[in-house]
Amino acid sequence: MQDWGPVLISLVLFILLSPGLLFQVPGKCRAIEFGKFQTSAISILIHTILFFALDAVFLVAIGVRINLGS
Repeated sequence: MQDWGPVLISLVLFILLSPGLLFQVPGKCRAIEFGKFQTSAISILIHTILFFALDAVFLVAIGVRINLGS
């Protein structure tokens, strides 16, 4: 059996935390901007830190496991 939890959690977090897709921290004009499809170097850094922090919480601290098969 294979554990698909890390793969699915990381994929969903990567999509949701892509800078400029849903939101951007910090934005060009405000602290948080939604749906601008623009990004900056500091925004990429902050979203990267958020991704790895949330990924670690879900995979290590909580221990999400998704086993497919019998």
